[in-house]
Amino acid sequence: MQVTEISAQGLKREYKVVLPAADLASKLDSELADMRSKANIKGFRPGKVPTAHLRRLYGKSLMGEVVQNAVNEANRKIVEDHKLRLALEPKIDLSSDQAELEKALEAKGDLAFTVAVETLPQFEVGSFDDIELEKQVVDIDEADIEKSVARMADQNRAYEPKTAEDAVAEKGDKLTIDFEGRMGDELFDGGAGTDVDLVLGSDSFIPGFEDQLLGAKIGEHRKVEVKFPDQYLSPKLAGQEATFDVTVKAIAAPGEVATDDEFAKSFGFDDLDALKGAIRDRLKDDLSKASRDKLKRSLLDVLDKRYSFDLPEGLVNQEFEQIWRQVEQEQTQSGRTFADEKTTEDEQKAEYRKIAERRVRLGLVLADVGEKAAVKVEDAELGKALSEMVRQYPGQEKEVWEFYRKNPQALAQVRAPLFEEKVVDLIIAQTKVHERTVSRDELMKVEDDASATKSSDGATGDKEMESATE
Repeated sequence: MQVTEISAQGLKREYKVVLPAADLASKLDSELADMRSKANIKGFRPGKVPTAHLRRLYGKSLMGEVVQNAVNEANRKIVEDHKLRLALEPKIDLSSDQAELEKALEAKGDLAFTVAVETLPQFEVGSFDDIELEKQVVDIDEADIEKSVARMADQNRAYEPKTAEDAVAEKGDKLTIDFEGRMGDELFDGGAGTDVDLVLGSDSFIPGFEDQLLGAKIGEHRKVEVKFPDQYLSPKLAGQEATFDVTVKAIAAPGEVATDDEFAKSFGFDDLDALKGAIRDRLKDDLSKASRDKLKRSLLDVLDKRYSFDLPEGLVNQEFEQIWRQVEQEQTQSGRTFADEKTTEDEQKAEYRKIAERRVRLGLVLADVGEKAAVKVEDAELGKALSEMVRQYPGQEKEVWEFYRKNPQALAQVRAPLFEEKVVDLIIAQTKVHERTVSRDELMKVEDDASATKSSDGATGDKEMESATE
């Protein structure tokens, strides 16, 4: 086998591989000899089938295996001899000359093909002790716990029907209504409902809708005029004015709910203090997660600016295609277009391309750190993550387990974010972290930038992490 490097540009390499016809013939003869010792063909005694007969029957299929083995051997030799770290699987290009290829498959001519590879970049990670990060923390306010209790009470409040002839709808009342919406004289999809419950003051309908029903009586018909928000989910309705014909069919006044020990027991707690304790723990967990997520994003932003190196084009393309499929899917589901967002497809592709580059860059950095630190995802950790995933498919647990058990690549996609989190924790432990107490609203505020709003908390897609976690 002759292997010659014919191109080297950046992270890309291309090699020409030539396997002489004599070698092909020798490998084929070896395969035929092995088959002859095992073949059991009608009309011949076991092990006595003539080689020429086997060649006529199985020569082409065996040569296919010979060629595949030769390709695999060439790939291994290229990687080992040149000490390459591949970003993706090699791309094989056999000769387009059919006559030449047929000769090779008959072991009457040399087999020539090219192998194109893309390597991982070389870069120095260095230390992280010069990085300073801010960790936002929130002190749990007892008022937040009281609000949660009050919200639970509202959600479980009983309502008493108003039956008096002069009864009118007041804020807090629950109305049962029929409605039919029009834009101009035309009905629009989703603009009608029958026997719909609406609590006045809940802000669950379009702004201005509920206010116009205050003072209404049972059986009354009202015309409600509203304007859909500019950022409404449906682009056809966003910013449009509409008129609703509303019929009030029933009015019910909110009953009193005592937030006492009996109230807590209705939710399975011993007393009100136990309920408040559970709410406090949940708030603590939620706020801790939000704080950790923001700290992680701060770290990733620092790392993204710190490292600059050539990126494997193939990995970037894969990551971009994955992101873009999600964008297209979201557009299909929402019905919104780039024009609705006051942008163009080209502008969005350029922006998401940058996000793909960011993910690949950070993925390679985290993979390098994790590899050097021998970070491992334990079987117990992987099993816990899988269990949580399986619970999302009630009734299909067995099928989901089997799917991941039989698909190493799918399992690697579960392992990748676990690996990433462990590496992020490892890096954060080496930085200087300063805590700052902030309000809950400030902690929950999402930064208005492309990387924060259009990419997940994950540094990268699965591909860059899989190689480090397998």
